Amino acid sequence: MKLRKAARIILVGAPGVGKGTQTERMLERFPQLASISSGDILRDNVRSRTVLGIQAESIMKSGSLVPDATMLRLIMSELSTRGWIRSTGPRKPITLNCASTAFAGLNASAAQGGDEYLNTSVAAATSEKQFEYSNSPDASFILDGFPRTASQADELDKIIPINLVVHIKTPIEVILDRICNRWIHAPSGRVYNTTFHAPKVAGKDDITGEPLVQRADDEPETWKARLHKFEETSKPLLDHYDSMGVLWKVEGNSSDEITPKLFDEFTRRFGT
Repeated sequence: MKLRKAARIILVGAPGVGKGTQTERMLERFPQLASISSGDILRDNVRSRTVLGIQAESIMKSGSLVPDATMLRLIMSELSTRGWIRSTGPRKPITLNCASTAFAGLNASAAQGGDEYLNTSVAAATSEKQFEYSNSPDASFILDGFPRTASQADELDKIIPINLVVHIKTPIEVILDRICNRWIHAPSGRVYNTTFHAPKVAGKDDITGEPLVQRADDEPETWKARLHKFEETSKPLLDHYDSMGVLWKVEGNSSDEITPKLFDEFTRRFGT
């Protein structure tokens, strides 16, 4: 299926709702879509020893969360590298490996590494910066892991506008049933469910034959608390995108029920 314009998508849903499954199916159905994972970008930069990767690794080792400003810069660099955004201001293109990483309000010495650079607010990183973004169908992506809050979404808006936010809803009792019947092959991360995706041999991984395990935190009460927390924290984010007119909600009891609805809506908005 060909796209007629760039699709910039975020999937929002409670833990266990199947966002990963929908992402995989979207990428397979629409080859022009790419997956942009903030977690993968962070890990790649840590592994490659980029300036921001080294700084982020230091923060994580201290037990702290990577600041929004750092995550935003990593995403900006990824989009810039792909040619999907570019700065229209007087400063040099975004890179992670030289002092020109300095954004508005940041000087070259700060960009070389230090608390001032890492702790500067996202607003400081984007103030007085102007960006152009590509509307080519080949500049289409699903952004995973960012933004998670309305303030993060507001800062992302200054760089590149998201034009579809999919709120995936599944009844809590269905999610809990999935979790209680979930088994995992720990070395690979492959996930099975005895209800709808059972392993070929009970308790064994299909590929290696190794034993499957259940995660210690897959307890119903733990998940009820996580789901309640998600409902609280996600509302401002969803309200933000609803006010922009890009929020669309889809409901279903299973991924197979949700996928065709998602395909139809996506095709209506972006397909040829």
